[in-house]
Amino acid sequence: MAYRLFEGKEHAATYWKYRICPSDDLIQQVLDFLEKQKGQPFELAVDVGCGSGQGTVLLAKHFASVVGTDVSPAQLGVALQHAKGPNITYRQCVAEELPFADSSVDLMTAMSAFHWFDRPRFLKEVHRVLKPCGCLALLNYTIDMELSYPDCCSHTLNQVCKEFYAALQPYRSPHLGPSSIELYREAYECIPYSDKEWQECVWVKKSMPLSSYMGLVESFSSYQALLRVDMQKAIKLSQDISQRLMSIMGVTSADTEVVVGVKYFYLLACKPQQT
Repeated sequence: MAYRLFEGKEHAATYWKYRICPSDDLIQQVLDFLEKQKGQPFELAVDVGCGSGQGTVLLAKHFASVVGTDVSPAQLGVALQHAKGPNITYRQCVAEELPFADSSVDLMTAMSAFHWFDRPRFLKEVHRVLKPCGCLALLNYTIDMELSYPDCCSHTLNQVCKEFYAALQPYRSPHLGPSSIELYREAYECIPYSDKEWQECVWVKKSMPLSSYMGLVESFSSYQALLRVDMQKAIKLSQDISQRLMSIMGVTSADTEVVVGVKYFYLLACKPQQT
């Protein structure tokens, strides 16, 4: 069963504003795997569950054509506003029924989306549409991001962050289990391809205002669930956490830049030449 979230217009706008996308280095690791397994030309990439299109845009300069797909019209509306290339298009569809011909896709990606799909059905669909030697890349990151700020005790900062994450844990979707990384690890084990890679811990550091870090956490499904259950509680939690972090940092503005460490994990797999 697939799960439909992040579909409201307001949430879609928040998604574009605050959600992070893979670093250039991470995208390059995906492209290196594709180059090694299939080689040029890179004709068609499909980014499934593309949301507001941050990851889709990153692929555009490497492929003749890139298509982002998502179930949400609101997310795709935001994505279209930011599509800056003639080779980028978007399609509304579910991840388990993709509008592509058999053996037509060079690279299939899902960036922070695979855990919401009907995973067995999606993986069957991936096998159908990938070209021989075409590749699948599933990327995600964990919620336990870490903050750092000059001349500030990172341990003290991150204790507050951990309290934030712990307060949201009861509102986490049961579908995800305690940690979504297990869902990706299970997928890696069950994909029957011999050429595949699993990387569990790739730290990427990003500089952003403290307010953007707060907005990022607020865009997560667990915070959005709390917001629906008790809006005042959600807003108070966020405000308290922000104030405590600023107090530890010795600043008065949430526009102050911090460095956010994000822990990515990913799965890469290559469809065999003959199946």
